[in-house]
Amino acid sequence: MPFLIKRIYDEVDPRDGFRVLVDRLWPRGVSKEHAHVDLWLKEVAPSTELRAWFDHRADRFAEFSTRYAAELDKNPAVATLRRLAQAHPTVTLLYGAKNPQLNQAVVLAEYLAADGHPRAR
Repeated sequence: MPFLIKRIYDEVDPRDGFRVLVDRLWPRGVSKEHAHVDLWLKEVAPSTELRAWFDHRADRFAEFSTRYAAELDKNPAVATLRRLAQAHPTVTLLYGAKNPQLNQAVVLAEYLAADGHPRAR
């Protein structure tokens, strides 16, 4: 089952299903009651060091994707997402980054869809 990806600042939709925030930090300006987050799985987010190195720079995204996939290979929180996908018809990965193509939720969704082998960039 593919995971949906959505920016946490976007409007909540019933079709989002089970909503999982995959950021290590809570997004600025979003109250917890208005976020409609079913689970904040910060443990699946990139490490603080990797996130700081990436700094949302487009020229680093390919290397970020490779490094993050390597982190995910050892991350037990990935199993939590796989269980959620079996338990819910729709799981939406929420992120706070501004760029909808260059963020950890994109890499995570590809990783999960490819069973641990995201596509080369």
